[in-house]
Amino acid sequence: MGEDFKHPAVTPGMTRLYVRVPLDRVGALIGEKGSVLKELEKRMGVKVVVDSSNGTIIIEPLSPTTPVYNLLKTKDFIRAVGAGFSPDRAWRVLEEDQVLIIIDLKEVIGDSPNHLTRVKGRIIGEGGKARKNIESMTGTYINIYDDIVAIIGDYESAQVAREAIEMLIQGRQHSTVYRYLDRVMREIKRRRMSDLWLKEFKP
Repeated sequence: MGEDFKHPAVTPGMTRLYVRVPLDRVGALIGEKGSVLKELEKRMGVKVVVDSSNGTIIIEPLSPTTPVYNLLKTKDFIRAVGAGFSPDRAWRVLEEDQVLIIIDLKEVIGDSPNHLTRVKGRIIGEGGKARKNIESMTGTYINIYDDIVAIIGDYESAQVAREAIEMLIQGRQHSTVYRYLDRVMREIKRRRMSDLWLKEFKP
């Protein structure tokens, strides 16, 4: 009876997470000669099985000591690549304080092709300027793929970037959005500096 209670909650062959990626992103996820998947498995202590015929991915722990957290982070990485990020950028989401936010534009504005094209154009901006500005002001990564907008960043900054993108979706002027970002990010940086100062000089 005592042995039964020693069985870990996370067990290879029993604990599984499933995620699906577009077929045209499977190659990027696997990498040349499987390099990306091998690196992911090594970093996170997981086993990743890819069904190249339909884009279904199965994530399993390699050992009973693999934390559930690692499985969830692995899923975020796979979703990030599926949302159009290069693996080089998607690695960032494995860091402890980083999150992935995905906005499905069809869910927000409907499936009118003209409307989707117009809204994506506003988010990207001329020559990619709007997207790059939001990235640099918030310190996040932003990618627009198909009808998906994906953001990687620390929780607070990623939420601010999401708010900025939602403002653009609603038709707000780019200048209004940049003013919002400037104000909010200044407040965040000021507070973080203050928190750091208090932490360093706390008796």
